[in-house]
Amino acid sequence: MRNALFAVIGAFLPLHFAAANELTVISFGRADQAALSKAYFGPFQTKTGVEVKSLSYEGETTELDQMVKAGSPDWDVIQVESRTLQLGCQQGLFEKLDIRKIGDRGDFIPGAVSECGVGIFAWSMALAYDADKVKQAPRNWGDLWDVKKYPGKRGLRRSAKYTLEIALLADGVAPDDVYKILATPEGVDRAFRKLDQIKPDILWWEAAPQPATYLASGNFVMTSAYTLWFEPDRRPKSSLRLAWDQSLYDVDSWAIPKGTPRASDAYRFIAFASQPEQQKVLSDTLAYGPTNRKAVQLLDAQRAGAIPSADMNLKHALKVDIGFWIQHGEALERRFDQWAPPICRQQTDDDDDDYKEQAFCQDSYGNLRGKPPSAHGPAGH
Repeated sequence: MRNALFAVIGAFLPLHFAAANELTVISFGRADQAALSKAYFGPFQTKTGVEVKSLSYEGETTELDQMVKAGSPDWDVIQVESRTLQLGCQQGLFEKLDIRKIGDRGDFIPGAVSECGVGIFAWSMALAYDADKVKQAPRNWGDLWDVKKYPGKRGLRRSAKYTLEIALLADGVAPDDVYKILATPEGVDRAFRKLDQIKPDILWWEAAPQPATYLASGNFVMTSAYTLWFEPDRRPKSSLRLAWDQSLYDVDSWAIPKGTPRASDAYRFIAFASQPEQQKVLSDTLAYGPTNRKAVQLLDAQRAGAIPSADMNLKHALKVDIGFWIQHGEALERRFDQWAPPICRQQTDDDDDDYKEQAFCQDSYGNLRGKPPSAHGPAGH
């Protein structure tokens, strides 16, 4: 879900050693940072007297690796995506956490607490549609495959990750069994066979804002989509809706860089940021789901229904298995790239000359331009 432009504040500037009453917190430089400051940075500083020095980065760990190897990192707490967290934990970049210093493990949603991280918020991908364009609201991924009931183009993210899980869910696989099946050659073949059924009807997207934009403009009738882009103040059309059944979700987490001399205050900060009252502030600001279940109970009913971690939305949701994608992702993405048509890179208008650099590609309306190589045939894998 990471296609927005990052605002890098301090990633390439030399950092001084923090004072005893100063905590350096690194987060992503997006809309997230303003919301994190409102929910966590400012209130923590007010409550404890510890000054929070907030900097942003682009998700790269090269500088962190250098600081950890030097033995005294300048960063004290860092926001990480699941892949970075798992790999960094294996590589010794992060402290192994004592969850007892942070909160009760049972208060967190599944997948929010790991060896080196504690979830900040949950984000998700769900089925989105335009209520003005369908007679009956779709319920789950199986409806995305029903081209008779819902004629027209349907959108999917152009990647093996998420799309193969969706295909298996649409084929009747229970969420708990998806990765067990996808870890077998037969399971991978099954997912691609399912995608073959609607391949001519798929309009592929890559950037997080595209599904809402394409839905609003009528390019397709329904699509997979990052749910954050469908909160009322973001969606480009008021009739856009989400079907949460079988959604996919993951979490961003807090981690503590290995060897920070301010580990005690880092724990205090993460414990503070894990409190229900503070997580409620974040979810009232952005439609991310609290990782603390008790925070969901503090939200009003309308807001709770629009976030990934509400009980009703988690009921049949699939937690993305990052360990699976670390192990199998390269091979599956390679096969997917051979199967799916490339996306036309220049789309200022629909003149054929705009696409002359690509012999074969799909435009923003789902039309295939040029002649596909034999490997890209309708059922080619």
